[in-house]
Amino acid sequence: MAESAKARPVYRNIHVTQIVSYRLPPAGIVSILHRISGFVLFALLPFAIWMLDTSLSTEISFETFTNVFVAGFAGIPGWFVKLVTLGLIWGYLFHFIAGVRHLWMDATHSVSKAQGHSSALVTLVLSTLLTVLLGAKLFGLY
Repeated sequence: MAESAKARPVYRNIHVTQIVSYRLPPAGIVSILHRISGFVLFALLPFAIWMLDTSLSTEISFETFTNVFVAGFAGIPGWFVKLVTLGLIWGYLFHFIAGVRHLWMDATHSVSKAQGHSSALVTLVLSTLLTVLLGAKLFGLY
């Protein structure tokens, strides 16, 4: 009986030297990026609260808020503020779209490998396109 049974594959942890050549499936990439985007949102929470408070307090504070993106603030150049804001935009968009993907999979019980692959690709493409679009607006390309 042991002779007719196929040998089961043995899965081991990959070694540090194999990380470069290891191909992670799109669902794995989305999973890791979902965690990273959550951390980015948490780390930039003080910046987001400052932006919200400064932009909504008074007209004068709104002028200060918009000038930070042009002239900078406290020695930090304006382009760097825009870059950090772009990171916040990416973190929010990716985390939101990946969260909707997970809710959709939970609600519909869509846990097949093919569906996970296609929904991960949609998440990656949609979040990238929206980030590029809003980044172009942020940097004044349109």
